[in-house]
Amino acid sequence: MLNNAFRFLIYDKPKSIGALFGIIISIFLIGQQVGIYLFLTGLMAGLPNSTQGKVGLWVINSATQDANSLGLLDSRLQRQVESIPGVAKAYPLVVAAGQAKFESGETAAVTIIGSQYPAFKGGAWNLSKGSMQDILQEGAFTCDEFDEKTLGGATLGTQFELGGKKAFIAAQTRGARGFGGAYAFTTLERARAYGQVSPDKVSALLIDLEPNADTLTVRDRINATVFGVKAWKTEDLSASTVSFILSTSGIAISTGTLIVFAIISGLIIIGLTLYSATIDRIRDYATLKAIGSTNGFITRLILLQCVILAFIGYIFSTVLLQGFKFGIGQGGVLFEYTPTIRIGFFVVTFVISVFGAIFAIRRITKIEPAAVFRG
Repeated sequence: MLNNAFRFLIYDKPKSIGALFGIIISIFLIGQQVGIYLFLTGLMAGLPNSTQGKVGLWVINSATQDANSLGLLDSRLQRQVESIPGVAKAYPLVVAAGQAKFESGETAAVTIIGSQYPAFKGGAWNLSKGSMQDILQEGAFTCDEFDEKTLGGATLGTQFELGGKKAFIAAQTRGARGFGGAYAFTTLERARAYGQVSPDKVSALLIDLEPNADTLTVRDRINATVFGVKAWKTEDLSASTVSFILSTSGIAISTGTLIVFAIISGLIIIGLTLYSATIDRIRDYATLKAIGSTNGFITRLILLQCVILAFIGYIFSTVLLQGFKFGIGQGGVLFEYTPTIRIGFFVVTFVISVFGAIFAIRRITKIEPAAVFRG
């Protein structure tokens, strides 16, 4: 049967190629939108995501669900949190908005993030130039390589004005970016000074747990003991941040709509192409029926052709998606297709192909063997 399926595909190359391109285009469009979605959601939860595996819990204002909009806490809560069994150390984090002005006259909104020396919990990640020790210098901040254009061409050593005070770029990151504003990492005290945050306030407390302490137990103890705060597991805060932003924006709807239309277009292209090919070969299928082939055999033959096209289409679309990922990655749009997502692409490829064959199967199962003898 495999040999027959290949013969049917090779016999009408233009239609087989048309169906193949329908699969490739559909999966590429789906993968493209999924990639952009992954990039955007990664930006949304960039800060908490960067601390996964590095801190046990985040303690933030109880009214906050979005890590990009942290309210202020009394810094004295640090000692109260550290007194709770299971908490080894609480590290303060300050997040503030700022306006950077460069020598060219350009201005840009930045998110100032200050972390405590020497641990720098919640501080810069993916450093590409310089080190965290470099930001101990007076007026020192980081910027991301992909934010250089946004920040007026700022690079290592660039001087600028932030909050009316002199500052300069002492280190650079690669891919450490936020949603809605460039990240500028610095020390805790400098973030307070440049972000005009009171010395007795912090944006969050990042918790290191004692060895063998249960994360959920410690979280519940903090929530039950300390008034006005809420402790989050890092992954829960990331999920809450993404969910909150998606629910208040049209990103999920627009991305989902484009994915649905890509699937529908693939079904139509493949379905119509296979249907047209089937009509052209109707006498051949009728001959198979005339010599004893059942509808089940014909159905399997058509489905096998679709499976072959799906397999080839998946390989080509995967190569194209890797090229797409690499290409836009050079511009700072960084994301990864997880094994689960790749399996999802594989399943969608076969679903589109098989369901696209329904048009052809319905037509063939209705023909009579006598059709082979008609003119």
